Amino acid sequence: MEGDVVFIGDIHRQWRHVTRGLTALPRRPRAAVLLGDMECDAPLDKLVAPLLEAGIGVHWIFGNHDYDGGPEMWANLAAPDRNPLTRDGALHARVREVAGMRIAGLGGVFRRRVWEPPELPRLYGRAELPADLATLGVEWTTEQRDAMGHALAAMAIWPEDYEALASQQADILVTHEAPSSHAQGMPALEALARRMGAKLIIHGHHHVCYRARAEDGLEVQGVGAGWALGVDGAVWWSGEPDRWLDPPQPGWQRA
Repeated sequence: MEGDVVFIGDIHRQWRHVTRGLTALPRRPRAAVLLGDMECDAPLDKLVAPLLEAGIGVHWIFGNHDYDGGPEMWANLAAPDRNPLTRDGALHARVREVAGMRIAGLGGVFRRRVWEPPELPRLYGRAELPADLATLGVEWTTEQRDAMGHALAAMAIWPEDYEALASQQADILVTHEAPSSHAQGMPALEALARRMGAKLIIHGHHHVCYRARAEDGLEVQGVGAGWALGVDGAVWWSGEPDRWLDPPQPGWQRA
């Protein structure tokens, strides 16, 4: 049932919100979807142990801060050998059936060196990255080029992943970056949802809870940092205080 899935906003290492929230729940959801920016200072399997021990399936996408600690932090999240319990829950560039719903995931954020809509992509796929980095000036060291390359390959939104999703169908699209329902969002994301036939986008990144609806009925749910919300926007538990939310954007109404 769709009411049995919770979507958890940017944790930023503050897992106390999850522990506290679970303790207070009268019943447990079947699954949880993490919306990125966990900043894993330990393997994800260890960090989400309270969820797993409660019998809650864990699914996840990554955010722009999940590479802040470099390759080690990234491996704590994404390396399958470190996370045998959550590796199959990776949603990025995939569609999975979760509690009877087809949920698609697009992690990361748009980066100018790869793609910053509405501009056309500079690069389509990760295979183009080495040649592009080779054009950087002589002031860039090999170590700096490698670091940028690893970070972009990991957490930028890549056109190849976007198009891989666009060829599939889903009920819900979860993203870290926001669509244009948020003042700092990107219309390319609702365009992707429409191509996939999705009726709802759920995103993190901006640390604010809100619900919006477009004229064609597409809905967006923003999830605040550490908050857990259901498909219907119902609060399962609260997290950090919400950031400022601008007035409704053109073409959107607050639901």
